[in-house]
Amino acid sequence: MNAFGRLLDVMDTLREKCPWDKKQTNESLRPNTIEETYELCEALINNDNHEICKELGDVLLHIVFYARIGEEKSQFDVADVCNKLVDKLVFRHPHVYHPSQVGEPNPKPLPYVPAENREKSEFAEAKNVEQVLDNWEQIKQKEKDGNKTVLAGVPTALPSIIKAYRIQDKARHVGFDWAERQDVWAKVHEEIDELKAELEKDNRQRSEEELGDFLFSVINAARLYKLNPDNALEQTNQKFIHRFNYIEQHSIKVGKPLTEMTLEEMDELWNEAKKLEKE
Repeated sequence: MNAFGRLLDVMDTLREKCPWDKKQTNESLRPNTIEETYELCEALINNDNHEICKELGDVLLHIVFYARIGEEKSQFDVADVCNKLVDKLVFRHPHVYHPSQVGEPNPKPLPYVPAENREKSEFAEAKNVEQVLDNWEQIKQKEKDGNKTVLAGVPTALPSIIKAYRIQDKARHVGFDWAERQDVWAKVHEEIDELKAELEKDNRQRSEEELGDFLFSVINAARLYKLNPDNALEQTNQKFIHRFNYIEQHSIKVGKPLTEMTLEEMDELWNEAKKLEKE
């Protein structure tokens, strides 16, 4: 609490005395917030605890900044932000909090009560992660200012791969999903066949549509097998960067530009890089 209070005090001082901080608005901060979020994601991917701690601080700064701007406009303050979050968490966890605690400013978990002794609830007793998530999606639609439709909670600005995953996952929680996960492969093969057919016709618009359908089906398959497609693709990006950098470093070392190297030479170096990764 002391550390958070210190942060709020520093934010107040900067907002009043720093020329740059004084002129910031929600609109001017937004691009920086996106950048900070991606920097946190990079630290998480690298499992770099020092950087994770640092980048969490940068993201927290933006949260406090937006709250300060809201307070100046007499719209909300950081306490409102915290209380709304707490109220939401309590409301969405009926398997942890008693119904009487919903809306309490400082709720504390009550002792566990077996399902048969609890007040009747429209939500199933949550005994595992999947049941918790299913209930979560249903509860969100019952909140006073919550999502009015199942997919309304998916931000339009999300990167496409993450958005596709979230759309599919939300639909799953209301029962719209494959009965058996292996059934998805027929859809994947169907979509790639349709893509190939449009590519052979040289129809750019239809090919792009079919490419989207194919990628969506692959993401669906990844979700069903509990693989994160965004993390998987980023790992492949990093592998490609590492191996291509190896080729480029070799070209510099021997004084032969990449543009003058044959594909066979580059393939040989690529395979060398792969071997070194396994050693």
